[in-house]
Amino acid sequence: MCADSNMDITEPLARMHHVALTVADIAVAVAWYRQRFNCRLLYQDMTWGFLQFDNINLALVTPGQHPGHVAFAVDLEQVATAGPVQLHRDGTQSTYIDDGQGNSVELIHDPSSI
Repeated sequence: MCADSNMDITEPLARMHHVALTVADIAVAVAWYRQRFNCRLLYQDMTWGFLQFDNINLALVTPGQHPGHVAFAVDLEQVATAGPVQLHRDGTQSTYIDDGQGNSVELIHDPSSI
């Protein structure tokens, strides 16, 4: 699912956007995080949950939807330069790259945070 990219991003990254964890049951995982931490539910369906904390967002995904990854907020040009652009259901656009160590890194453009 991740494109291999040797292209360096020379512009500084604005911020870390989210971390994604793979879970077996979205509803159970969302409930667990909300009961234990002061976070806000931004979105939830059967395959994806998105929680907002003060300093970062947490995506909960089911196996096969997205790889576990870290995501950095970048502009759309940086997304397009790094790999094929995917449009997501929440209006964000991103691409996945491999960090050379077997980890997935998402470069994401979120027009709602501009």
